[in-house]
Amino acid sequence: MNLVSKLKARFDRSARQAAIPDGVIAYAIGDIHGRADLLEDLLSQITSYAEGSAAERRVLIFLGDYVDRGWQSKEVLERLTSLKLDGFETVFLKGNHEEALLSFLADPQFLESWRQYGGLETLHAYGLKDLNFRADEDYLKQVHASFIEGFPPEHRRFLERLPSSYELGGYLFVHAGVRPGVPLDQQEERDLRWIRDEFLESRMNFGKRVVHGHCPEEEPQVRANRIGVDTGAYITGVLTAAVLQGTEVSFLHT
Repeated sequence: MNLVSKLKARFDRSARQAAIPDGVIAYAIGDIHGRADLLEDLLSQITSYAEGSAAERRVLIFLGDYVDRGWQSKEVLERLTSLKLDGFETVFLKGNHEEALLSFLADPQFLESWRQYGGLETLHAYGLKDLNFRADEDYLKQVHASFIEGFPPEHRRFLERLPSSYELGGYLFVHAGVRPGVPLDQQEERDLRWIRDEFLESRMNFGKRVVHGHCPEEEPQVRANRIGVDTGAYITGVLTAAVLQGTEVSFLHT
């Protein structure tokens, strides 16, 4: 729907130091959060854009948070678990919301936490509608059993197998960020999926430039040490992908 947005306003000179290997183009998609409609739009843009690229290798990276908040989490997971795009390698990372869904699958009591950041919308997407939430144990067990009954095994396997990071050239792709001062090979899984302020406020060189979602902004955030591509799709209608080729950074968005 939109052409490539060349967002250079926040792009400082040192940001050009990180590079994608020659002959490779990478697309990194931010937080989808149950917006299957926006996902389809953005995938269409990416495939159209790729037709004009001479890159020999195309890598499509999803940065996590596929579920919750929006109302189409089931449709999103159905699309991702069956996704096959000719000429593309696909990488799916785990976000904190996938971790939360898996936590509920393991423990009915976790619904008390999960519902506060979008879990009820995911339950609705899988057929559990008009829930009158109660914190008593029997009710939580009932909701849990109903959800498991309607949750496809392939969706669960997909979520359980998601890695937390992916490296390509001078870039590290994660959902949330990294903990400053900790070597990349010693990062805690929880930080990769949950960290926020300590990472966002840091100006240090992390060893690789980090591409992440997790923290919604009105437009992509481009810094020397990080690129943030969460544009709050579930509420703004804007789903964003960073397009990385060589040292160049541009964006596609719905």
